[in-house]
Amino acid sequence: MVKLVLLHKAGSIYEDEPDVVYDFPRAYLRAVKEAVGDWIVYYEPVKAGPRGYFAVAKIERIIPKPEVEGRFLAMIEPGTYLAFDREVPRLMGGRPMEALLTEADGTPKKGGAVQLAVRRLPEADFARIVNLGLPQDLERIEATRYDPQPAGFDDGAEPFERPVLERLTRRPYRDVAFRRKVREAYGYRCAMSGLMLRNGGGRPEVQAAHIRPVESQGSDSVRNGLALSGTLHWMFDRGLISVADDCETILVSHNKVPGEVVGRLLARDGKLVRPENPHNVPHPENLRWHRENVFGRALPGEHTPWD
Repeated sequence: MVKLVLLHKAGSIYEDEPDVVYDFPRAYLRAVKEAVGDWIVYYEPVKAGPRGYFAVAKIERIIPKPEVEGRFLAMIEPGTYLAFDREVPRLMGGRPMEALLTEADGTPKKGGAVQLAVRRLPEADFARIVNLGLPQDLERIEATRYDPQPAGFDDGAEPFERPVLERLTRRPYRDVAFRRKVREAYGYRCAMSGLMLRNGGGRPEVQAAHIRPVESQGSDSVRNGLALSGTLHWMFDRGLISVADDCETILVSHNKVPGEVVGRLLARDGKLVRPENPHNVPHPENLRWHRENVFGRALPGEHTPWD
């Protein structure tokens, strides 16, 4: 197995969904086959946008692209995609992040390997990029963001250093990374009420909801997330509310939710607040899954907040 850098450009002829599938031509088939079962880093070139290295994922398998000769799909292992907390630039201090793109004197190479859409990535470079994009102490950073001495963290204690791969697969760490990216994408505003509430210490009173749960093969992509208030998060997870196939209109299970509750909790226009960055808008397939598998289901024996 080998780790790779995969170039991704939104709007290109290749139909990538970074948390689901990577579309590539036959020229890269051998390299991608070598990476099956291993991790990759996504990279957006400077000319396509400012992101640089922006996420990690693991390749599960490769299939021919249906009805397209010479194209293949690398299927991403469910639950492995994770966006970087901090996007990592191609160059730091004038030196490339990838050893294979670096001349002997430390300056960037030109042409050749630099232009490849699929590049092999040495273990040391992978660890360096991930450590910059997903800091080891991300949980501490988040816990102390609004409270310098939160319960459970000893003041002055050194953060426990977890190996890169353990960090990428550890659920509590992934939950923190997902929550930070989703809340940031929505400007710390609830996507269904439009409200931006903060407590007395300045902490945003908004949560990050998975549209398709992780246990149902949902990803930790921002496009599988909604920033919601606590009550609306509870209602969304229990199928009392959802989003229509226009990816904008909020749906309500009216036989379970009183009209006065709708008027108090949801935006007056009944529309979803969308992130400014189009990279982060909810994916239609995730919303469809929620409508078909969660919305309108029964709540036997469970009390609602308005009972």
